Amino acid sequence: MSLVLTIAWTHVRHRARQTLVAIAGVMTGVAFSVMMAAMMEGSQDDFIRTLVDALPHISITDELRQPSRQPADQVYGAAEFHGLTPNIRRPGIKNPMATIASLQAWIPGALTASVQSKAVLRFAGRNLTVAIIGIDPRTEGQVSTLASHMRQGTLNSLYRSSHAILLGDRLAAKIGARVNSNITLASAQGMSMNATVAGTFHSGFRGTDETTGYVLLRTAQILERQTGIINEIRVRTNDPMQARLISERIGEQTGYKAISWQEAQEDLLSAITLRNVLMYTIVGAILLVASFGTYNIISTITHEKTRDIAILKSLGFRDRTVRAIFIIEALFIGLTGAALGWVLGYLLTRGLASLEFKTPFSDYNHLPVLYALKHYLLAGAVALISSGVAGYFPARAAARLHPVDIIRGAT
Repeated sequence: MSLVLTIAWTHVRHRARQTLVAIAGVMTGVAFSVMMAAMMEGSQDDFIRTLVDALPHISITDELRQPSRQPADQVYGAAEFHGLTPNIRRPGIKNPMATIASLQAWIPGALTASVQSKAVLRFAGRNLTVAIIGIDPRTEGQVSTLASHMRQGTLNSLYRSSHAILLGDRLAAKIGARVNSNITLASAQGMSMNATVAGTFHSGFRGTDETTGYVLLRTAQILERQTGIINEIRVRTNDPMQARLISERIGEQTGYKAISWQEAQEDLLSAITLRNVLMYTIVGAILLVASFGTYNIISTITHEKTRDIAILKSLGFRDRTVRAIFIIEALFIGLTGAALGWVLGYLLTRGLASLEFKTPFSDYNHLPVLYALKHYLLAGAVALISSGVAGYFPARAAARLHPVDIIRGAT
């Protein structure tokens, strides 16, 4: 075996320039694949983590899974309506506290009641439609990270006045409101009230920060003109990835629509999956191009060493031994290129992570990257396999050469 390795090493050493070019091709492919994987998965993980932290893992609304049956449906087996006013269902979740207690018995996580409402916010002559969320500050910290996103004030600031409100910082800046400013809220039910700005928050999502305000449960219930109404139960599970399965079970148990964060952001998650497919396709194409360099150098060595092959076979070397020599040369190029590519890929990733940039769509000024061993192992494995395949065909051609034909000059 040592003789085979010595012959292989001699071949690649005497073609140093071509060997270095082939190694550089593999190294570049591995390095860029590692860097791209770190960048794509890093941004993906950061986005999902921000999304999971900002939103409840499961939202149970007062919308029924099946439309409510009208009186005629309950009496007759089949009914057709023409011009009749349908029976109006009272909004809100029935017996919300009992529902929460029954769900808490088996859901691994925390639950809290809230009220979703819409209102027109008036301040300084401006009218803006905003989403008003009624919360309980004592339990809100168990289901969301709102407390850590506060820029001014705290969740307990909602207790400072009878109708206090926490505004998104972009919304407050848009209307020019500050802490202690008095604003007016007008709901779709015709209720109007004065509220005091008790603080501001910044979630990192532009849509939320520009259009959302948090109030106490009773304030939102007054806006809805229904005392005691609870139209949403928010759930935070211990394992966010189990949210979809838990939401299905909640829907079956309660009859209300329960939406997990994966379902709410299904379009975005599909786009991420498509992006990953494109990423691995591009990385595979880069490594495929690099393998052509390996094929070229092994093919050249095979062509130049035909007389050496004849001598080796005349000395009794078998076909598989000759084939092994050239495959080892290809693997040497792939292994060396992969090792150097790991180092270069790591340095490129570090350089990418250190770059500062500003974008109006995000608060982060550094590109999130993910350092994962699997990126290096995957890129190295693909480089070795492509180098081995690239070296196999010239090696097979070399093993098929007949020494008599070579000596006669027939090849």
